Amino acid sequence: MEQYLSPLVPQRADPFILKHNGIYYFTATHPSYDKIELRSAQSINGLASAQPRVVWNRRPHGEMSSHVWAPEIHFLMGKWVIYFAASDEADVWKIRPYVLVCRGDDPMRDEWTEGGMMRAAQGDPFSFTDFSLDATVFEHRRRWYTIWAQKVGNVSGISNLYLAALKTPSELESVQVLLSTPDYDWERDGGFWVNEGPAVLKHGEKIYCTFSASATGACYCMGMLEADGNADLLDPASWKKRRYPVLKTNPSLKIYGPGHNSFTEGKNGETLCVLHFRNYETIKGDPLNDRNRHAHVLKVGFDRTGAPVFEPNASALYNAPFENERQTGIND
Repeated sequence: MEQYLSPLVPQRADPFILKHNGIYYFTATHPSYDKIELRSAQSINGLASAQPRVVWNRRPHGEMSSHVWAPEIHFLMGKWVIYFAASDEADVWKIRPYVLVCRGDDPMRDEWTEGGMMRAAQGDPFSFTDFSLDATVFEHRRRWYTIWAQKVGNVSGISNLYLAALKTPSELESVQVLLSTPDYDWERDGGFWVNEGPAVLKHGEKIYCTFSASATGACYCMGMLEADGNADLLDPASWKKRRYPVLKTNPSLKIYGPGHNSFTEGKNGETLCVLHFRNYETIKGDPLNDRNRHAHVLKVGFDRTGAPVFEPNASALYNAPFENERQTGIND
């Protein structure tokens, strides 16, 4: 099995890797929360030393001027698109999902332009009207869908996952449906009731959606939903949530608060989970000011039913030293 650098990219939370035409593209939350950068390489490990390209900087004021979080790069409907969340410096918790669109065919060289905020479908008065972030997209049977997190009751409220079909990369085709709400104790730990960071994996005849739950310290963990590929994905009854988290803190492996993952494919076709976690438990001050959620890569196994299994082990994780342990400065 191929070994991956651990961490792959230090101080990059919410990591996302897309494999497209044999090239790997990486983006993640920059620790300064003020820009979006891309890097590309012909191998996953090559991303670690690849030169980042800043494709967009926050606006100096107004919307998209603060808390630039969780970018994802996708190629859909014939376009390169980056989804990300941002807020207004005058109201830093007025977080909404936005879109960047590439004007050409090469995301590492061509110009990226602002595509505005995600827009709801006609007849949907709710989507993106409150704290909303972590939009991801996936295609199934020639139809594109998006899943995102949105709070009920503003910043201090409950963060749910919602699902809708896409009309364009930035506009919903259908009215949103509630996909998941924090039902269990492990989704409510640390003083926050949270479902966020969805990531979709298609395997066999099933569609799986992992997500992150609870506060962003050591209690942060990954849950999972699944649906049959023949079902109506816009019917919430088609989705079933696992009773327990599929990945959580493991002190013996120095994994604390694993989550906000994405999925990609290794060079030999293996399924990989790209995620962040810290290698220590105690955080001093506001967790948002702790930069040490590092990007890692884990190989995904599958059980007898074909469901993904997340079982990190020391030999797979720690093949490179943690040079940034307890480092709190921003690594540009």
